[in-house]
Amino acid sequence: MRIDIVTIFPEFFDVLDLSLLGKARQSGLIELGVHNLRDHTHDRHHSVDDTPYGGGAGMVMKPEPWGAALDAILGASPEAALTETPATVNASDDGPILIFPSPAGDQFTQAMARELSLERHLVFGCGRYEGIDQRVVDHYSQRGRVRLVSLGDYVLNGGEVAVMAMIEAIGRLIPGVVGNPESLVEESHEDGLLEYPSYTKPSSWRGLDVPPVLLSGNHGAISTWRHEQQIERTERVRPDLLLRTIQQPTT
Repeated sequence: MRIDIVTIFPEFFDVLDLSLLGKARQSGLIELGVHNLRDHTHDRHHSVDDTPYGGGAGMVMKPEPWGAALDAILGASPEAALTETPATVNASDDGPILIFPSPAGDQFTQAMARELSLERHLVFGCGRYEGIDQRVVDHYSQRGRVRLVSLGDYVLNGGEVAVMAMIEAIGRLIPGVVGNPESLVEESHEDGLLEYPSYTKPSSWRGLDVPPVLLSGNHGAISTWRHEQQIERTERVRPDLLLRTIQQPTT
């Protein structure tokens, strides 16, 4: 998979050289490009923002540097884009998906992470301040696939943290990134339920004992216990997930 990131803080993503995603980059499973938005400005201050039309607090990111940066990644010039119709550009689903973190976007879920992990090329745009000029989203929506995605019902200072979380969730689902693929199946949200609690040695620690069933060697009983723990934990912590799982149609 190819991942491109546009940001005014490229150093933020140095952490992607670490851990499993770093190994995935070294082995060629993930190809990463981090692009500084300020490299696509033309004034001596490298300005990427300006005051909003209509007034209001804060600053809005300007469309010109975003257009230049995204055109460089997507490989299409503005002149070519003007001559193409949306129907022509959207005729194929094989092109990259352009993702903008936004509180106004669709909620990011494990299902979305799995869906995006099947793509060949993802491009993330990290907004700042009061966001990116809406015309950037509108323009690239005419040229290809664009998604606004939200991590949850809260606001961050910028898109970098959200993009990092999405790349972590998506990248680990790419075949070969996680050493034991069975561990992905048993995680929270994969079957609509939260994951069961886990234990390791020693069997007793500070007066707290591992549940006896896990020491029994009875794999059927262990499987039943784990499923019951999933239901209990989900009902207690995220009853909305349990209701959604029950309401899913059967095939």
